[in-house]
Amino acid sequence: MWTTKLLHDKVVLVTGASSGIGAATATLFARAGANVVLTARRTDKLAEVCRACEEANRAGQTGKGGRYAAVSLDMTNTEQVNKVLTLLPEWGRDVDVLVNNAGLAVGTDRVGDVKPDAIDRMLNTNVHGLIHITQQLVREFKARNSGHIINLGSIAGVNAYPGGSVYCASKAALHSFTTALRMELVDTPIRVSEIQPGMVETEFSLVRYRGDQSAADKVYEGIEPLTAEDIAEEVVWAASRKPHVNVADVLILPTNQASSYHVSRK
Repeated sequence: MWTTKLLHDKVVLVTGASSGIGAATATLFARAGANVVLTARRTDKLAEVCRACEEANRAGQTGKGGRYAAVSLDMTNTEQVNKVLTLLPEWGRDVDVLVNNAGLAVGTDRVGDVKPDAIDRMLNTNVHGLIHITQQLVREFKARNSGHIINLGSIAGVNAYPGGSVYCASKAALHSFTTALRMELVDTPIRVSEIQPGMVETEFSLVRYRGDQSAADKVYEGIEPLTAEDIAEEVVWAASRKPHVNVADVLILPTNQASSYHVSRK
């Protein structure tokens, strides 16, 4: 039976929590009775998600958790990421679960035409920033002999597609990093999980198409995509398992998607 009692009063740090999967994940953890630290660049959006967390916690009626903090964090700023623990409120520094959600794709250009700034933005956010923040939390988790790292990967990390070379490479790097980290921590109680979504309708495509709403909408035409809430459920489910259970990898697709480029459009 799925129970969230093991999440009561835990401290969860969610990156990229201002919208989409990150916001949905933070809100669901709040409903489950956890305390949540939300990070992203858009602090105005984070404030909205914090209010959603408060409402979700009341709806959950666990009587647990209830602490939420919005922390401005740019995952491409290595100096800022490397001091993230000093930016957290005192109650939020003993993190129990790190959810590495921050990530993006920029453009659909093919190799030879990918803009240098797009390359840097994707790799710095999806790979470099994730590794830097994970290193800090791994040290903390080792010192306390507990903790859980949940990385948001993608089907693109195991099944590349044309027009997404750099994004796919970044998610492949995340997958390899996660796998190696799990092996390195196998003799500890620290858990390492990766959630690999397929097509999810969030701001992801809007960012990829640089704000072109019509182009973003076409991505999901003729298919019922996953929602941010669908993925949040998988993240919280993985985090709520008993300590001896580690959900290593979860690949979750819409019913009409079989791979990155095999989609049945009705």
